Amino acid sequence: MGRRRRAEEEHENHERWLVSYADFITLLFAFFVVMYSLSSVNEGKYRILSDSMVQAFRSISINAEGDQIIVPPVIPIMPPKMATPPKPASDPAADPAAEAERQALSARMRSMAEDIKRVLEPLSRGGQVSVTEGAHGITVEINASVLFPIGEATLDAEGSRALAAVARVLAGADFPITIEGHTDNTPINTYRFPSNWELSAVRASSVVRLFVDSGVAPGRLTAAGYGDQRPLADNNTEEGRARNRRVTLLIESMLGTEGPQGAPAAVTRTTAASILPSGGVVPVEPTLRTPR
Repeated sequence: MGRRRRAEEEHENHERWLVSYADFITLLFAFFVVMYSLSSVNEGKYRILSDSMVQAFRSISINAEGDQIIVPPVIPIMPPKMATPPKPASDPAADPAAEAERQALSARMRSMAEDIKRVLEPLSRGGQVSVTEGAHGITVEINASVLFPIGEATLDAEGSRALAAVARVLAGADFPITIEGHTDNTPINTYRFPSNWELSAVRASSVVRLFVDSGVAPGRLTAAGYGDQRPLADNNTEEGRARNRRVTLLIESMLGTEGPQGAPAAVTRTTAASILPSGGVVPVEPTLRTPR
């Protein structure tokens, strides 16, 4: 019995404390790793603190008696900016060349309006045509009964002759021309024209074709169909419906008016297309248009 007790005392482990020590060291290492990861310096805040301390120490000086004298920091005073006076609006009279060009362009428009009135005088006597000249150009209103049979978009002989005469007047100029087709509100539903939209568009396209054949540059032309959406008179009367069935020619003068502070008037680009009776679309070259 005594021998057995002595054997147990001889095999007793005296290094068990190393296990606890190793665990403590591991925890301590983890603690320092966490503390180090949380101690990253914010560079921006550190720079602000450094600049503040440098400025504070620079503001302190010591006199001969050893007293500290606080010198306030000097704040530079920037000179006030001079306001730039607004540019005065350009006066057309101040530019003789521009004013002369405008006068010449206005004279050309007046001469063209007189020529159009002259070639359309036989139709004007019957009240079927009106020619007006405005600030943006010349407007020619032609009653559709002079140009087309009822419900058709093929120009008749009299209408072709009248429009060919107008085209000869316009062929020598370079003003943009917009040709608009208008109808009354009477519904139409045929194989060629399912509605007034198609009828008005094809009528405008027919006039465009005649102008091109008569020598007017295609790039100056724009075709547009408005159906019955822009009436001039009441569609409830026969006289009003007859007046609303028309073709309008807009010859734009390109006399741009200036906006505030000499800014030129806005110019919009219009892309036109002519609708064929078969439903296809023939594009017409876009022209620059000043808003009316």
